[in-house]
Amino acid sequence: MAIELVCPAGTPSALRSAVDAGAHAVYCGFADETNARNFPGLNFSPAEMTKGVRYAHDHGAKVLVAINTFPKAGTFEPWRKALAAAEEAQADAVILADMAVLDHAATHHPGLRLHLSVQAAANTPEAIGFYADTFNVKRVVLPRVLSVEEIAKLNKEIDVETEAFVFGGLCPMTEGRCSLSSYATGRSPNLSGVCSPPEHVEYVEEADGTAVRLAGFTIDRFGKDEAAGYPTLCKGCFVAGGKSTHLFEDPVSLNAAGLVGRLADAGVTALKIEGRQRGKGYVAEVVKTFRAVVDAIEAGGDPVKAEQLLAGLVEGGRQTSGAYRKQWR
Repeated sequence: MAIELVCPAGTPSALRSAVDAGAHAVYCGFADETNARNFPGLNFSPAEMTKGVRYAHDHGAKVLVAINTFPKAGTFEPWRKALAAAEEAQADAVILADMAVLDHAATHHPGLRLHLSVQAAANTPEAIGFYADTFNVKRVVLPRVLSVEEIAKLNKEIDVETEAFVFGGLCPMTEGRCSLSSYATGRSPNLSGVCSPPEHVEYVEEADGTAVRLAGFTIDRFGKDEAAGYPTLCKGCFVAGGKSTHLFEDPVSLNAAGLVGRLADAGVTALKIEGRQRGKGYVAEVVKTFRAVVDAIEAGGDPVKAEQLLAGLVEGGRQTSGAYRKQWR
């Protein structure tokens, strides 16, 4: 089976851009707390989702709907509605993390294909086997903590498709279990669908530049000629041991374009591009480049130098292969 390119769509226009640029599949979510990118101005209404699915199908692409947050006790109704709306829109799969949501989908929507979100943090044969046996999950999105060799070994021990991230933001926390945003703001990607919500963000002009605050915490400072990034605690710059540094995560992007061939050889079914908060121009450029990489590999041709082509789109102007190479060992 040819490797599938799964691309982000934070808006209907981004969905069309991704499909037109060559995405085999796009992933998107509804405009509520049921998906982990619940930001103002992003996501889809049920009507927009139906229209987006129709556009994708008309152009030979699939749509995967992310319903990948964790309901609090007594708040299940939005997730129930999201599953019903995804099925009504004729989505090709739903991406789920919470066991209750998985159980409801398997019981009440047996026709829906189920994918396991990276938010579930399943990265062992035992964990993945549990989800497959219990809920009939067909694909698992792998946490960004495994080397290519570990993925190859894992794929030999499971009977489930695997999807691996190849481009975009990194997460330093155990996938799906971030506590930093909720510590500062009371809201997190896991429960509220939003990391560092914008109503808690503040930019304060100072004599020597700009201070960036999140819920009253100053988490970074930028000089007058520096562009101030969006404040997330994981990428904040703090003083520790008398030194100012990025304690949790450097502002750097994953770019595993040079490893696509090895990931395919390791048995990976799909490659995932992160970036539902990005604009349609960014989405189109990244998707077009990775589609060229995938097509070249499948045709047995010369590899596309995507690291250079995408250098201008990576966060902080820096890129990494992440855990796939684990060069620190």
